[in-house]
Amino acid sequence: MTATLLDEAKAVASHADKVIGGQDGSKFLTFRLADEEYGVEILKVREIIGVMEITAVPQMPAFMKGVINLRGKVIPVIDLRLKFCFEEIEYTEQTCIIVVDVGREIGIIVDTVSEVLDIARGNIEPPPQIGGTLDTSFILGMGKVGEAVKILLDINRVLTTDQAVSLKEICETESQAGSIAESF
Repeated sequence: MTATLLDEAKAVASHADKVIGGQDGSKFLTFRLADEEYGVEILKVREIIGVMEITAVPQMPAFMKGVINLRGKVIPVIDLRLKFCFEEIEYTEQTCIIVVDVGREIGIIVDTVSEVLDIARGNIEPPPQIGGTLDTSFILGMGKVGEAVKILLDINRVLTTDQAVSLKEICETESQAGSIAESF
């Protein structure tokens, strides 16, 4: 059992080294969900926009809000609050969509964007191991900033492979529907 947890910790640390890289650490865009601060690597962020009209797609999980048309590009949008099983709230003027690149562009809805932080490699610890049933594979690490701790996300792993495939199919369907509608 101890060897398994140790192996998992080493694998997570190795993955974090590959994602963060180098001795100096990296820059993270931080944002709030509920009462917690999270961060995503700034190199994954394409842009930050206010909440706009989202076209719902039938039969999707509640956290998959739908798609937006961003300058002619269909982008799937997920509500990170719902993905992380937090209570759904009404969007405010502080609510943002962060468009991230995970091999394709996806919008993530967050309560508010905070700031861009440099977090030194030595201030990033592996995620806590809380038993075998809790999946923390999407957590890159825990960034210590002063007295605060930021939960650093590996945004590529926030969505499972099946969910990412579903989002790709949604976008392809929406793009084709738009092309068909434009031809009439």
